[in-house]
Amino acid sequence: MPSDLTNPMTNGQTVTPLSMLYYWEATRGDEPYLFQPVNGELQKYTWSEVGNLARRVARRLQQMALPEGSRISILSKNCVEWFVVDLGIMMAGHVSVPIFSTAGAQTIDYVLRHSDAKLVFVGKLDEPEKQIAAIDPAIPTVAFPYPGTTADQYWPEFIDCPPIETSPLPDLAKIMTIIYTSGSTGQPKGVVHTYETICWAAQHALESLTLSQQDRMVSYLPLAHITERVLVELASFYAGEQIYFVESLETFQRDVQACEPTLFVSVPRLWTKFQMGILSKIPQNKLDILLRIPLVKNLIAKKVRKGLGLDRTRLWASGSAPLAPAVIRWFARLGICISEGWGMTENSAYGSAVVPFRLDKIGTIGRPYKGVSIRISDEGEIQVKSPCNMTEYYLDPEKTAEVFTEDGYLKTGDKGVIDEEGYIRITGRLKDIFKTAKGKYVTPSPIEAKLMQNSLIEQVCVTGSNLPQPIALLVLSEDSRSMGRDALGRSLNKTLNEVNLTLESHQKLDRVIVLDEPWTVENDLLTPTLKVKRHILEARFNDIIQADYSDKLVWL
Repeated sequence: MPSDLTNPMTNGQTVTPLSMLYYWEATRGDEPYLFQPVNGELQKYTWSEVGNLARRVARRLQQMALPEGSRISILSKNCVEWFVVDLGIMMAGHVSVPIFSTAGAQTIDYVLRHSDAKLVFVGKLDEPEKQIAAIDPAIPTVAFPYPGTTADQYWPEFIDCPPIETSPLPDLAKIMTIIYTSGSTGQPKGVVHTYETICWAAQHALESLTLSQQDRMVSYLPLAHITERVLVELASFYAGEQIYFVESLETFQRDVQACEPTLFVSVPRLWTKFQMGILSKIPQNKLDILLRIPLVKNLIAKKVRKGLGLDRTRLWASGSAPLAPAVIRWFARLGICISEGWGMTENSAYGSAVVPFRLDKIGTIGRPYKGVSIRISDEGEIQVKSPCNMTEYYLDPEKTAEVFTEDGYLKTGDKGVIDEEGYIRITGRLKDIFKTAKGKYVTPSPIEAKLMQNSLIEQVCVTGSNLPQPIALLVLSEDSRSMGRDALGRSLNKTLNEVNLTLESHQKLDRVIVLDEPWTVENDLLTPTLKVKRHILEARFNDIIQADYSDKLVWL
């Protein structure tokens, strides 16, 4: 293979993932790029093999003679075939429409109908029978090569064709993908990104996150979500890094250890689960003692990182929702310095980040990335403008017009402030603010963050519209179940009293209610990106929220 080709990015312009694929094929074709565990065996795919498979997908799509720009959906957990199909769709001149692998039947049906999808690729799913049944039989389906997946055609047959002989490049102004927001309210909206918008973000991530060919990442957060799509999949084409996948939830730790990622991105709920897992092996009191001994501290920290598979990690990150500052500080003592970042589907998940990590900026979402402008409106709303802002909401000009200011800034719906160093702190969601019966407005997010400093609390929602005082609904961690009710009660009451001391009179919590059932994607109380669906939670537990209780701590 020739090695004297010029990297397409050297001219400083935005280029497509296909440009980079062709470059790596020509210069590093025999080097492994993707790693897929199957039955415990790690299957390796080189750049040339990925390119060849993508061209086969493109050939099949061309044979279908679909109109240019047809929408083609991917309904699957992360895997090699997800990347391959995404590339093949690009080569064939069509538009990808990913769907969360956890999506319910109603969402699947809505997205496919709204986007007028012409084909669906189906892969690993938690409830394949129900989810595949939601696909209109008139839409052809292709199954990835994993057990339990049924379709009109299967992967080995689908790719049993010669690859296309050309290396097509799309127009940057063309639509590359429509990403439907998981949405904590209402029907999902189709966020339209062109090659120019979404690729600008992925390409610039190299500088912001200092990505290179030497990096390795685990792709396990949903590829249907903007963060994984941009900062993992698409960025990997520009950096030329290696990507490992996870075989199943049960093999997660094994697969992370096999990768030894240099960058690791997670979400708050998983970070807290990691924390609980560590504390189940080393109780907090013992850990505190060991971490006070300098020589022992380093050994313990290294052992913990190695156990998680993160001993070679240089950048840890968290997004999707706020991570409790207490959790960040807890991990920092173990040498795991978690940088929080912020972004939306509408701005390609490329807004701001605390990179490099700063202990004194915990609780902020960092400073804007280079090329991104962020301001605070007169109403306190965070607004963002950059080349990676979406072009529109698909088939919805009214909502598109509503979300942009006259000078082109995206209205995020987040409230925030910016400090003297340019670091941004989110103070709540405009739509989450509620009014108590006393006519006072309460912003729940800061109160929730204070409550989450108690590691026994895994999920929290502060609510109280038209109540005299706000209340908090809680779900406790799994590990808390091993504690007695009295010990739990003392801890929660202590937290309630400490939090209330920091709040203004109209914000003080009247009580906390401990719910027994966890909030999950499956019971429709969390979005696929693990955000609380506040309106559904409030509706489902309305009787509990409105009931009169004499105790400050209520167990249900």
